[in-house]
Amino acid sequence: MTERLVVIGGDAAGMSAASQARRLKGPDELEILAFERGSFTSYAACGIPYWIGGLIHERDELVARAPEVFREKQSIDVRTGHEVVSIDTDARTVVVDDLDAGQRSEHGYDQLLIATGATPLRPPVPGIDADGVFGVQTLDHGQRVLDALAQRQPERAVVIGAGYIGIEMAEAMLLRGLEVHVVEMAEQPMSTLDPEIGAKVADAMRRMGIHLHLGVAVEGVETGDDGWIRAVRTAEGTLEADIAVLGTGTRPFSDLARDAGVPIGPSRGIVTDRRQRTPVEGVWAAGDCAETFHRVAQQPVSIALGTIANKQGRIAGLNLGGTYAAFPGVLGTAITKVCEVEIARTGLGEQAARDAGFEPVVATIDGTTRAHYYPDAKPITIRTIAEQGTGRLLGAQLIGEEGAAKRIDTFATALWNEMTVEELLNVDLSYAPPFSPVWDPVLIAARRADSAVRSAG
Repeated sequence: MTERLVVIGGDAAGMSAASQARRLKGPDELEILAFERGSFTSYAACGIPYWIGGLIHERDELVARAPEVFREKQSIDVRTGHEVVSIDTDARTVVVDDLDAGQRSEHGYDQLLIATGATPLRPPVPGIDADGVFGVQTLDHGQRVLDALAQRQPERAVVIGAGYIGIEMAEAMLLRGLEVHVVEMAEQPMSTLDPEIGAKVADAMRRMGIHLHLGVAVEGVETGDDGWIRAVRTAEGTLEADIAVLGTGTRPFSDLARDAGVPIGPSRGIVTDRRQRTPVEGVWAAGDCAETFHRVAQQPVSIALGTIANKQGRIAGLNLGGTYAAFPGVLGTAITKVCEVEIARTGLGEQAARDAGFEPVVATIDGTTRAHYYPDAKPITIRTIAEQGTGRLLGAQLIGEEGAAKRIDTFATALWNEMTVEELLNVDLSYAPPFSPVWDPVLIAARRADSAVRSAG
């Protein structure tokens, strides 16, 4: 008898799961029906700021696999422009709106995967839903921003929030030739960074000509007679704006699951076990909407990253396909850039380490990405967090220029394997002057942290 898998969400987690399940079970064993409310499937949402900034020229360059490819090559019935509006877990049915046809239908399932992603946070202030205020979570969102840039020819942009998307969109608007203001309620951009590194990010953004308004709350959005944004009102004054972008972060889009009685965790993500199963029989969840487990903090977290979504989708698909697989958790490793400055982090920052019950020891070093005498050696600053007493690596953060940021992967690998900073400093990393000093900055950072641990007793 053929079973039916219904997938809600056609991007990273949803289609990774569908594809993996299809590799294990053919159409005669498993019917797969996927609903996506947008127009695209399996696209690189992380590339949207670079598309808007003009670094990526064609939208389709961001699409890994179009709906027709899933239909024709994998027998996965993908229906774009279809929004699932409710789930009945007792009857095992979903109600779906065809957004183009204006029709509603009901579909049964044997297994259900919820992969609804995340939704941009909107400050609860007057006018925040005005025309000209954009979130940038999907390709459809990105297209609307590009259409506005082409049709309105804006001169001034206000980015509300200075998280990863915020600083990437600030760069995009700068590349488009706009005057850019960034308003952030916290005292620094990228609040997941320790203040010492956050301050360096702020300095770099100012050097690029981005106007930062830190420790400042947005109080409202003002519009013109046509309903389009004309200014953003803040606690320190009013900023003229022809366009605004939300960079205030995201939250798991778990409302659909919550309304169906599927448990939601403290991070607002859908509760799952290591196989991506929810506590409700026949219901699975993966990606930005799902809660996961932080390997260092030993706490449930929701982290919206494409890397995590793809991996969780694969795990869900393996299980739905009849094998066994478990997702081992995350470190929160992340990387980004603003113009020529690269920024990365993994694991816990100093305060997060304290909050998780550790006694952290912190060390910071300044170095260069290549041998100092080699042409184009670039600066790099690394902040390393270790546990007092044991010397166990807890996290790392860095900022630098070309060749700096991917060094975070060495820290992430060490962190994943619960290495101490002493063990890390003796790792046999490669060396040649075009790529690294004889003591790579990673090794210098580990050595400095090891010394700090020993000094702390």
